[in-house]
Amino acid sequence: MRRSPSVVTPGNHDGVHLGHRALIDAAKRTADAHGWQTLAMCFEPHPTAVLVPERAPVLITDMQRRVEILKGAGCDDVVVLPFDSEFSKMTPDQFVERVVLEACHAKGVVVGPDFHFGYKRSGNIATLRQWGEREGFTVELVDPVMFEGEAVSSTRLRRILREDGNVEDAAVMMTRVHEATGHIVQGDQRGREIGFPTANLEVGPLVLPKDGVYAVVARVLGEARAPLLHGVANLGNRPTFDAGRSVEVHLFGFDGDLYGKRMRVGFVARIRGELKFDGLEPLRGQINRDCDEAKNALQQLGPDLVRWI
Repeated sequence: MRRSPSVVTPGNHDGVHLGHRALIDAAKRTADAHGWQTLAMCFEPHPTAVLVPERAPVLITDMQRRVEILKGAGCDDVVVLPFDSEFSKMTPDQFVERVVLEACHAKGVVVGPDFHFGYKRSGNIATLRQWGEREGFTVELVDPVMFEGEAVSSTRLRRILREDGNVEDAAVMMTRVHEATGHIVQGDQRGREIGFPTANLEVGPLVLPKDGVYAVVARVLGEARAPLLHGVANLGNRPTFDAGRSVEVHLFGFDGDLYGKRMRVGFVARIRGELKFDGLEPLRGQINRDCDEAKNALQQLGPDLVRWI
Protein backbone atom coordinates (compact mmCIF):
# COMPACT_ATOMS: atom_id res chain seq x y z
CA MET A 1 0.00 0.00 0.00
CA ARG A 2 1.38 3.36 -1.05
CA ARG A 3 2.12 5.84 1.72
CA SER A 4 0.27 9.16 1.87
CA PRO A 5 2.18 12.16 0.50
CA SER A 6 4.69 13.44 3.04
CA VAL A 7 7.33 15.94 3.95
CA VAL A 8 10.27 13.94 5.23
CA THR A 9 13.36 14.81 7.24
CA PRO A 10 15.98 12.05 6.89
CA GLY A 11 18.83 11.35 9.31
CA ASN A 12 19.81 9.42 12.41
CA HIS A 13 18.00 11.78 14.81
CA ASP A 14 19.89 10.32 17.78
CA GLY A 15 18.90 12.18 20.93
CA VAL A 16 16.12 14.11 19.14
CA HIS A 17 17.71 17.43 20.07
CA LEU A 18 16.89 21.04 19.17
CA GLY A 19 18.45 20.69 15.72
CA HIS A 20 16.23 17.71 14.93
CA ARG A 21 13.20 19.54 16.28
CA ALA A 22 13.92 22.50 14.00
CA LEU A 23 13.87 20.12 11.03
CA ILE A 24 10.62 18.52 12.22
CA ASP A 25 9.00 21.93 12.79
CA ALA A 26 9.91 23.04 9.28
CA ALA A 27 8.62 19.79 7.76
CA LYS A 28 5.40 20.05 9.75
CA ARG A 29 4.70 23.61 8.59
CA THR A 30 4.88 22.55 4.95
CA ALA A 31 3.02 19.28 5.51
CA ASP A 32 0.18 20.91 7.45
CA ALA A 33 -0.23 23.58 4.78
CA HIS A 34 -0.91 20.87 2.17
CA GLY A 35 -2.61 18.18 4.24
CA TRP A 36 0.41 15.87 3.99
CA GLN A 37 2.13 13.72 6.60
CA THR A 38 5.21 14.78 8.54
CA LEU A 39 7.78 11.99 8.47
CA ALA A 40 11.14 11.40 10.07
CA MET A 41 13.35 8.79 8.48
CA CYS A 42 16.03 6.91 10.43
CA PHE A 43 18.49 4.13 9.76
CA GLU A 44 18.98 1.02 11.90
CA PRO A 45 21.71 0.31 12.80
CA HIS A 46 23.66 3.57 12.69
CA PRO A 47 25.46 3.64 9.30
CA THR A 48 28.88 4.03 10.93
CA ALA A 49 28.33 0.74 12.77
CA VAL A 50 28.18 -0.97 9.36
CA LEU A 51 30.76 1.04 7.43
CA VAL A 52 33.40 1.73 10.11
CA PRO A 53 32.44 -0.35 13.17
CA GLU A 54 35.43 0.77 15.25
CA ARG A 55 34.20 4.37 14.99
CA ALA A 56 30.53 3.66 15.67
CA PRO A 57 29.12 6.07 18.24
CA VAL A 58 27.48 4.94 21.44
CA LEU A 59 23.85 5.95 20.95
CA ILE A 60 21.96 8.42 23.11
CA THR A 61 18.57 6.82 22.43
CA ASP A 62 17.65 3.37 21.17
CA MET A 63 15.36 3.22 18.17
CA GLN A 64 12.17 2.37 20.01
CA ARG A 65 12.59 5.36 22.31
CA ARG A 66 13.66 7.59 19.43
CA VAL A 67 10.49 6.80 17.52
CA GLU A 68 8.38 7.66 20.57
CA ILE A 69 10.10 11.02 21.01
CA LEU A 70 10.03 11.86 17.29
CA LYS A 71 6.28 11.29 17.22
CA GLY A 72 5.90 13.40 20.33
CA ALA A 73 7.89 16.14 18.63
CA GLY A 74 5.35 16.36 15.80
CA CYS A 75 6.01 13.52 13.35
CA ASP A 76 2.98 11.60 12.12
CA ASP A 77 5.17 8.58 11.52
CA VAL A 78 8.78 7.45 11.49
CA VAL A 79 10.25 5.35 8.69
CA VAL A 80 13.04 3.11 10.01
CA LEU A 81 15.13 1.64 7.20
CA PRO A 82 17.53 -1.27 7.77
CA PHE A 83 21.05 -0.17 6.92
CA ASP A 84 23.46 -2.81 5.65
CA SER A 85 26.33 -3.13 3.21
CA GLU A 86 24.00 -3.43 0.23
CA PHE A 87 22.06 -0.31 1.27
CA SER A 88 25.33 1.61 1.60
CA LYS A 89 26.14 0.95 -2.06
CA MET A 90 23.04 2.77 -3.37
CA THR A 91 23.90 5.59 -5.72
CA PRO A 92 22.40 9.00 -4.90
CA ASP A 93 19.88 8.50 -7.71
CA GLN A 94 18.84 5.10 -6.34
CA PHE A 95 18.49 6.60 -2.86
CA VAL A 96 16.12 9.28 -4.10
CA GLU A 97 14.09 6.82 -6.17
CA ARG A 98 13.81 4.02 -3.61
CA VAL A 99 13.81 5.93 -0.34
CA VAL A 100 12.60 9.48 -0.88
CA LEU A 101 10.02 8.73 -3.56
CA GLU A 102 8.99 5.10 -3.07
CA ALA A 103 9.35 4.53 0.69
CA CYS A 104 8.33 8.03 1.79
CA HIS A 105 6.22 9.34 -1.14
CA ALA A 106 7.87 12.67 -0.41
CA LYS A 107 6.46 15.93 -1.69
CA GLY A 108 9.02 17.78 0.38
CA VAL A 109 12.39 17.04 1.99
CA VAL A 110 13.83 19.04 4.89
CA VAL A 111 17.55 18.72 5.65
CA GLY A 112 20.45 20.45 7.36
CA PRO A 113 23.39 21.99 5.45
CA ASP A 114 25.66 18.95 5.88
CA PHE A 115 23.19 16.44 4.45
CA HIS A 116 24.82 13.84 2.16
CA PHE A 117 23.44 10.57 0.87
CA GLY A 118 24.20 7.65 -1.39
CA TYR A 119 27.41 5.71 -1.90
CA LYS A 120 30.34 7.34 -0.08
CA ARG A 121 28.09 10.33 0.71
CA SER A 122 28.38 11.39 -2.93
CA GLY A 123 24.91 12.98 -3.09
CA ASN A 124 24.37 16.44 -1.63
CA ILE A 125 21.75 19.15 -1.41
CA ALA A 126 22.38 20.23 -5.01
CA THR A 127 21.75 16.64 -6.14
CA LEU A 128 18.55 16.54 -4.09
CA ARG A 129 17.31 19.83 -5.55
CA GLN A 130 17.92 18.61 -9.10
CA TRP A 131 15.77 15.58 -8.38
CA GLY A 132 13.16 17.77 -6.73
CA GLU A 133 12.82 19.94 -9.81
CA ARG A 134 12.46 16.83 -11.95
CA GLU A 135 10.05 14.89 -9.70
CA GLY A 136 8.08 17.74 -8.15
CA PHE A 137 9.21 17.76 -4.52
CA THR A 138 10.56 20.73 -2.60
CA VAL A 139 13.85 20.83 -0.70
CA GLU A 140 14.14 23.06 2.36
CA LEU A 141 17.42 23.77 4.08
CA VAL A 142 17.35 24.46 7.84
CA ASP A 143 20.35 26.02 9.58
CA PRO A 144 21.83 24.37 12.69
CA VAL A 145 20.48 25.46 16.07
CA MET A 146 23.13 27.19 18.16
CA PHE A 147 23.59 26.93 21.91
CA GLU A 148 26.31 28.90 23.66
CA GLY A 149 28.13 29.59 20.42
CA GLU A 150 28.22 26.03 19.08
CA ALA A 151 25.83 24.00 16.94
CA VAL A 152 23.65 21.52 18.77
CA SER A 153 24.49 18.01 17.55
CA SER A 154 24.37 14.40 18.68
CA THR A 155 28.18 14.35 18.72
CA ARG A 156 28.27 17.35 21.03
CA LEU A 157 25.70 15.78 23.34
CA ARG A 158 27.71 12.57 23.61
CA ARG A 159 30.83 14.56 24.40
CA ILE A 160 29.41 16.72 27.17
CA LEU A 161 27.61 13.78 28.77
CA ARG A 162 30.52 11.34 28.75
CA GLU A 163 33.42 13.75 29.29
CA ASP A 164 31.84 16.35 31.57
CA GLY A 165 28.66 14.83 32.98
CA ASN A 166 26.98 18.07 31.96
CA VAL A 167 23.41 16.82 32.13
CA GLU A 168 22.08 20.34 32.65
CA ASP A 169 23.24 21.62 29.25
CA ALA A 170 22.22 18.31 27.66
CA ALA A 171 18.68 18.83 28.98
CA VAL A 172 18.52 22.29 27.39
CA MET A 173 19.70 20.92 24.05
CA MET A 174 17.26 17.99 24.12
CA THR A 175 14.37 19.84 25.84
CA ARG A 176 14.21 16.93 28.31
CA VAL A 177 16.49 15.28 30.82
CA HIS A 178 18.87 12.62 29.59
CA GLU A 179 17.68 9.18 30.64
CA ALA A 180 18.64 5.56 31.13
CA THR A 181 16.26 2.62 31.27
CA GLY A 182 16.83 -0.88 32.57
CA HIS A 183 15.80 -3.67 34.88
CA ILE A 184 16.36 -3.55 38.62
CA VAL A 185 18.68 -6.38 39.66
CA GLN A 186 19.88 -7.77 42.97
CA GLY A 187 22.75 -5.76 44.46
CA ASP A 188 25.11 -6.34 47.38
CA GLN A 189 22.81 -4.58 49.90
CA ARG A 190 25.56 -2.22 51.11
CA GLY A 191 23.35 0.82 50.62
CA ARG A 192 20.66 -0.66 52.84
CA GLU A 193 23.24 -1.45 55.51
CA ILE A 194 24.28 2.20 55.80
CA GLY A 195 20.74 3.59 55.67
CA PHE A 196 20.46 4.40 51.96
CA PRO A 197 18.86 1.48 50.08
CA THR A 198 19.51 1.58 46.37
CA ALA A 199 17.99 0.14 43.23
CA ASN A 200 20.66 -1.34 40.96
CA LEU A 201 19.83 -0.52 37.34
CA GLU A 202 21.05 -2.89 34.63
CA VAL A 203 21.28 -0.69 31.55
CA GLY A 204 21.96 -1.33 27.87
CA PRO A 205 24.83 -0.01 25.73
CA LEU A 206 23.68 3.61 25.53
CA VAL A 207 25.38 6.84 26.58
CA LEU A 208 25.60 7.33 30.33
CA PRO A 209 26.86 10.51 31.98
CA LYS A 210 30.39 10.66 33.34
CA ASP A 211 30.89 8.68 36.56
CA GLY A 212 29.69 10.54 39.60
CA VAL A 213 26.64 11.42 41.67
CA TYR A 214 23.50 12.96 40.15
CA ALA A 215 20.11 14.27 41.22
CA VAL A 216 17.58 12.13 39.37
CA VAL A 217 13.93 11.53 38.68
CA ALA A 218 12.63 8.01 38.07
CA ARG A 219 9.51 6.15 37.10
CA VAL A 220 8.68 2.45 37.25
CA LEU A 221 7.54 1.35 33.80
CA GLY A 222 4.61 -0.91 33.05
CA GLU A 223 2.51 0.32 35.95
CA ALA A 224 -0.56 2.49 35.45
CA ARG A 225 -0.16 5.96 36.95
CA ALA A 226 3.25 5.18 38.40
CA PRO A 227 4.39 8.30 40.26
CA LEU A 228 7.45 10.35 39.37
CA LEU A 229 10.04 9.62 42.04
CA HIS A 230 12.95 11.79 43.14
CA GLY A 231 16.34 10.53 44.19
CA VAL A 232 20.09 10.50 43.85
CA ALA A 233 22.17 8.16 41.68
CA ASN A 234 25.76 7.00 41.74
CA LEU A 235 27.43 5.92 38.50
CA GLY A 236 30.82 4.29 38.63
CA ASN A 237 33.10 1.76 40.26
CA ARG A 238 32.21 2.29 43.96
CA PRO A 239 35.90 2.69 44.91
CA THR A 240 35.26 2.70 48.67
CA PHE A 241 34.30 -0.98 48.43
CA ASP A 242 36.13 -1.85 45.19
CA ALA A 243 32.76 -3.29 44.18
CA GLY A 244 32.78 -2.90 40.39
CA ARG A 245 30.70 -0.80 38.04
CA SER A 246 27.06 -0.06 38.75
CA VAL A 247 24.23 2.41 38.34
CA GLU A 248 22.69 2.70 41.81
CA VAL A 249 19.64 4.86 42.57
CA HIS A 250 18.47 5.87 46.04
CA LEU A 251 14.83 7.01 45.89
CA PHE A 252 13.69 9.48 48.52
CA GLY A 253 10.91 8.12 50.73
CA PHE A 254 10.44 4.92 48.71
CA ASP A 255 10.33 1.52 50.40
CA GLY A 256 8.75 -0.79 47.81
CA ASP A 257 10.06 -3.90 46.06
CA LEU A 258 11.56 -3.06 42.67
CA TYR A 259 13.42 -6.26 41.79
CA GLY A 260 12.78 -7.40 38.24
CA LYS A 261 10.89 -4.24 37.28
CA ARG A 262 11.91 -1.81 34.57
CA MET A 263 12.68 1.72 35.60
CA ARG A 264 13.53 4.87 33.68
CA VAL A 265 15.91 7.29 35.35
CA GLY A 266 16.41 10.90 34.24
CA PHE A 267 19.60 12.76 35.16
CA VAL A 268 18.72 16.25 36.38
CA ALA A 269 21.93 17.72 37.84
CA ARG A 270 25.50 16.62 38.51
CA ILE A 271 26.29 16.75 42.22
CA ARG A 272 29.94 15.64 42.29
CA GLY A 273 32.49 13.23 40.91
CA GLU A 274 33.09 9.77 42.33
CA LEU A 275 35.14 9.71 45.55
CA LYS A 276 36.82 7.09 47.72
CA PHE A 277 36.16 7.27 51.47
CA ASP A 278 38.15 5.92 54.41
CA GLY A 279 35.15 4.26 56.03
CA LEU A 280 31.41 4.05 56.37
CA GLU A 281 30.92 7.17 58.50
CA PRO A 282 32.56 9.60 56.06
CA LEU A 283 30.61 7.90 53.25
CA ARG A 284 27.33 8.19 55.16
CA GLY A 285 27.95 11.86 55.87
CA GLN A 286 28.71 12.59 52.22
CA ILE A 287 25.59 10.76 51.03
CA ASN A 288 23.51 12.88 53.40
CA ARG A 289 25.01 16.01 51.84
CA ASP A 290 24.46 14.58 48.34
CA CYS A 291 20.79 13.97 49.14
CA ASP A 292 20.34 17.53 50.41
CA GLU A 293 21.96 18.97 47.30
CA ALA A 294 19.91 16.71 45.04
CA LYS A 295 16.67 17.76 46.72
CA ASN A 296 17.57 21.42 46.19
CA ALA A 297 18.28 20.79 42.50
CA LEU A 298 15.04 18.85 42.07
CA GLN A 299 12.98 21.66 43.61
CA GLN A 300 14.03 23.88 40.69
CA LEU A 301 13.13 21.32 38.03
CA GLY A 302 10.64 22.46 35.40
CA PRO A 303 7.87 20.01 34.42
CA ASP A 304 8.67 20.21 30.70
CA LEU A 305 12.07 18.59 31.19
CA VAL A 306 10.62 15.45 32.77
CA ARG A 307 7.52 14.93 30.65
CA TRP A 308 9.16 11.97 28.86
CA ILE A 309 10.24 10.07 31.96
